[in-house]
Amino acid sequence: MLKKIYGSAIFGVSAQTITVEVNIDQGVGYHLVGLPDSAIKESNFRIQAALKNIGYKIPGKKITINMAPADLQKEGSAYDLTIAIGILTASEQIKNDEIENYIIMGELSLDGSLRPIKGALPITLQAKAEGFKGIILPKSNADEAGVVNGINVYGVENILDVIQFLNNEIELIPHQFNIEEHSLELLNNYTHCFSDVKGQENVKRAMEIAAAGGHNIILIGPPGSGKTMLAKRIASILPPMTIDESLETTKIHSVAGKLGSKSLVFNRPFISPHHTISDVALVGGGSYPQPGEISLSHNGVLFLDELPEFKRSVLEVMRQPLEDREVTISRAKFTVTYPSSFMLVASMNPSPSGYFPDDPQNTSSLMEMQRYMNKISGPLLDRIDLHIEVTPVPFDDLSKERTGEKSVDVRKRVIEARKIQTNRYLGTSIHYNSQMGPKELDTFCALDENSKKLIKTAMDRLNLSARAYDRILRVARTIADLEQSESITSKHIGEAIQYRSLDRN
Repeated sequence: MLKKIYGSAIFGVSAQTITVEVNIDQGVGYHLVGLPDSAIKESNFRIQAALKNIGYKIPGKKITINMAPADLQKEGSAYDLTIAIGILTASEQIKNDEIENYIIMGELSLDGSLRPIKGALPITLQAKAEGFKGIILPKSNADEAGVVNGINVYGVENILDVIQFLNNEIELIPHQFNIEEHSLELLNNYTHCFSDVKGQENVKRAMEIAAAGGHNIILIGPPGSGKTMLAKRIASILPPMTIDESLETTKIHSVAGKLGSKSLVFNRPFISPHHTISDVALVGGGSYPQPGEISLSHNGVLFLDELPEFKRSVLEVMRQPLEDREVTISRAKFTVTYPSSFMLVASMNPSPSGYFPDDPQNTSSLMEMQRYMNKISGPLLDRIDLHIEVTPVPFDDLSKERTGEKSVDVRKRVIEARKIQTNRYLGTSIHYNSQMGPKELDTFCALDENSKKLIKTAMDRLNLSARAYDRILRVARTIADLEQSESITSKHIGEAIQYRSLDRN
């Protein structure tokens, strides 16, 4: 007897429905075709043990299983449940005429219990789009899949529950997930707050501007000046994610298997890779491409501490994602694109010894300092909007009992500035100022005569590139938005120029 069961495969952050055809005929043998990987080929041992332990068995006949489309590579252990139910249905141990209305996915343990799978959210979204009645998957993935309305999500703990449900012996209640209730719980769940930082008011101002316009920022200062402490707090002043942003970010984390016990990513990601990271780990890739750290930080913050310590090749591969806000990974037979719209926050020392040239503790020669700075290419620095010098905090500021402004208060101003930007770019693919292109710069960043003179003088003296000029305009537009000013003035341009300290060096 021939039966068809439906599963799903993940490509990038999207899913594609896979038809698992099971045919049982006279003879002996177990044949699995359709480009399965090793994990799928081993599934027959897990299925056989699991079925035996719950009182069922694989029939001793010739079993042919085809995973269609047959020319598409399939990977992972999530097809265990799909294949097992297909075998039981084809051998008439399960009798259900509506089984083709369900997507069935799950990894089997030898006792019949189900282990979580990757990509439950994109799989459910695709199932809904294709008109499936419901999806059956492990209970630990139910919250994640339950985010999608308009499709029945059945979370089960054991394959026996699935068999009895399909045989109409028990009833399963579709899982429901209340997004609003959970988002309110986690909205302000930040462990770091700007009130912990004493002094550094100029740096806090720069970080507020960066958060308001989605600008990339680099902090330059000696050890102990508070660079890492400040960077860790920037996520707490970013606006809360919209539902669409949350779903998009969750899809990436789900595909990468990084979701853990979370059902949905509500807070903006803060990803901080070690400087020994490889190119592939940062941008994504592998024989079966997986998202890298820059995609995991999508809609959040990517923090690169001690930037010059990263390999030159690692830093250079970020140039294209910083501009295009997506990563494309090409293989011989397919191409995968992952979104990577992140805010880059980097930190570095001004010299190999860690100190500024005029600091008595500095032991580096000018040549050593220049070689150290040259580890970061000019094109990469051009893509960073704000260059901020962080000086050590004086004792008087450290000993003050008064705490600084709280992140919640700073975030209110950031949200107001983002609202202005949302209204400005309504109907376009742009969300905030750092994403503006040449057309938007001409439209929304018109300068008066004083501002033009000021920026012309800065470009001549600092030998700025055209890209740096665009960055200054974007930052000035954000400063004006924070002040709720319709037009950019020379004051806004002057402050934006001050945030290009590496150009002044």
